[in-house]
Amino acid sequence: MSRLSIITAPDPILRKKSAPLETIDDALRALMDDMFEIMVAGDGIGLAAIQVGVAKRLIVTRVAEGDEPPVALRLVNPEILWRSDEPSVHEEGCLSLPDQLAEVERPERVRVTYLDAAGERRELETGGLLATCLQHEIDHLDGVLFVDHLSLVKRSMIIRKLKKAQRQKAVAPA
Repeated sequence: MSRLSIITAPDPILRKKSAPLETIDDALRALMDDMFEIMVAGDGIGLAAIQVGVAKRLIVTRVAEGDEPPVALRLVNPEILWRSDEPSVHEEGCLSLPDQLAEVERPERVRVTYLDAAGERRELETGGLLATCLQHEIDHLDGVLFVDHLSLVKRSMIIRKLKKAQRQKAVAPA
């Protein structure tokens, strides 16, 4: 069982820009495994290392579309090379913004380059939910949350709800 836990907004670490990774070793692969375990346990489809307090450019995803089996990815230093002009709207949530959902418009398709867990350079072009997930998680690496894509009013409402939940949790008896 992992000793890591998910950091929730409005914690300022979520706004920190993550640094590139220089090496892929067993410790990093263990971190990926821990992140994957946390993501699945939280019923998430993606998780960025910054969400567990590690400011490194690392994400894990596990996305299933329709009746297809889930695609599990571990991406080191992911970078979006191309975005389609065609927009797509998906309802997004985030393990770092518990119980908050909103429709976000993003490009329908993306092409991403990254290193896999073996250190091999890969490139992936995808659309739909996986494209949305990759954009969401790569945003995390740059200190951007999905609520930053919303109107100021919607973003403020969600942040207020999170702050209120945090205050209530802090005063709740243990």
